[in-house]
Amino acid sequence: MEALHPFEPQPWLAGSELKAAAQWRQGRLEVSFALHAPAEALVRPQACAQIQRRDELWQSTCFEAFFAEPGQERYWEINLAPNGHWNVYRLDRYRQGLRPEPLVSGLTYALRQSATELQLSFSLNLQPLLAESAALEYSLTAVLEHQQHGCSFWALNHSGDQADFHRRDSFRPLLPAQG
Repeated sequence: MEALHPFEPQPWLAGSELKAAAQWRQGRLEVSFALHAPAEALVRPQACAQIQRRDELWQSTCFEAFFAEPGQERYWEINLAPNGHWNVYRLDRYRQGLRPEPLVSGLTYALRQSATELQLSFSLNLQPLLAESAALEYSLTAVLEHQQHGCSFWALNHSGDQADFHRRDSFRPLLPAQG
């Protein structure tokens, strides 16, 4: 797992640590996040009886993955809240044409949490979305809403002068796992 970093380090983020990893195996994108932070400091959406596809999950604590085929303008955004609400969006190019991806009807996820730890993982079948490709480009990000201070924006790499998870120059190559 690799560390994600807040866009703007703040004293109130001390003691918070977020790591993530992605793997592309047999047509599935597998992503995991591990957050260490005091539970009382963060807004964690409440558990719900029925998990749903929802918009605007990034308005509160939300874990995200972006992926694209190298050389293509289109890309996808995956949002997953700690309560299991999710969405997968397709974009035609940088921040344009955002719409729910109709070829995705759900994703597999798991959550474990305690007073100071939150571990979340998900798996998404990419075969309906992409032709066989030798590589993907990806970015792992998160929005963490803090009780007293609003949202902080975390990513493996912040490439601009503003927090912007859609910037393709922050995406990394992801090769399929062997075996």
